[in-house]
Amino acid sequence: MGLSLPHILILAVVAALLLGGGRFSALMGDVAKGVKNFKKGMSDEENAPMTTLTPPPAPLIEGRTAADIIAEHERTKAASQTPNDPVA
Repeated sequence: MGLSLPHILILAVVAALLLGGGRFSALMGDVAKGVKNFKKGMSDEENAPMTTLTPPPAPLIEGRTAADIIAEHERTKAASQTPNDPVA
C-alpha cells in the first residue's frame, strides 16, 4: 500500500492548514535555499583542484636529518660493543 496522488494532496492540504500559509511558504523557501546551497557546494568541490599529499621534508637538527643522526648513533653503538667471548 503506497501513497497515491490523492493521499499526497490531502497531506499537503492538512500541512498547509496546520502550519499556515506563511509558515509553509517560508519553510519551502528555506528548503529551496538549502538545496541551492548544497548544489553550489557540490559544484565547488568538483571544480576545486585536486591536491596530492606530499610528506613534509625531514626536520634538520644541526644541519643533519634525523635519519642521519640515528644511523650515526647505531654505528657508534655497534662499534662500542665488544663481543662476549666465552672464557675457556
